[in-house]
Amino acid sequence: MSEPELVVLADAAAVVAEGARRIAATLAAAVDERGRADWCVTGGSTSTGIYRSLVDGALRDVVPWAAVHVWWGDDRFVPRGDPLCNVTAFDDLMLGDRGVPIPIEQLHPFRTSEAIGQGHDAAWCAATLAEELRSVGPPVEAGWPSFDLLMLGIGSDGHILSVFPGSAAIGARDLAMAIPAPNHIAPPVERVTLNPGLVTTARRVLVLATGSGKASVIGEIFGATLDPDRWPAQLALRAGATWILDEAAAARLEP
Repeated sequence: MSEPELVVLADAAAVVAEGARRIAATLAAAVDERGRADWCVTGGSTSTGIYRSLVDGALRDVVPWAAVHVWWGDDRFVPRGDPLCNVTAFDDLMLGDRGVPIPIEQLHPFRTSEAIGQGHDAAWCAATLAEELRSVGPPVEAGWPSFDLLMLGIGSDGHILSVFPGSAAIGARDLAMAIPAPNHIAPPVERVTLNPGLVTTARRVLVLATGSGKASVIGEIFGATLDPDRWPAQLALRAGATWILDEAAAARLEP
């Protein structure tokens, strides 16, 4: 198992600040290197803090936003704008009145509103984003699109994206897929997710976790047993990945 970089900071605010700094630097470097950056984002409260940091301070001017493509790693099958939708916080913070100039055609969410409005199911929604990845997505490495930066959170059960323990998504070949509503974790809503194989081919992976509620599962993820089927977040235990944790989330790591 390759070793990721592990950064432990004092608190959640420090995690957000360091995460935003690294995101800005990575996106800017990608644009400088190949003329565009492909950033895959996720949901959760830490992402909300990241977005605020990227638009409200000096980092705003670090990134050439007009060359950034934004993709969503997963979402709930609810309309865009719903509080449960992973796109809503991005829309409100990154694209609001004080937002950054990302061209609308460079935003690539799961088209949940279109699917629901036209009577399509979550599988159609997933297939539509998969086709978009194939047609205008980042370069392919080892059979999967290779994002310049893939940002992940961790669920209390060890899931990443909407890939839960024991998920059929692990080992699947579809670029994106529908996931039944989980019955072990809130909210019990049907999901759409990218294939977790993309975690292995992203150029950089950034995992962010805060709070004592994540300590137990993070201890297990970094433990002696390697079983991504049980802990999908172990797919991000790789070279090229950086895990940024606060002290509370890192409390059960072996010294």
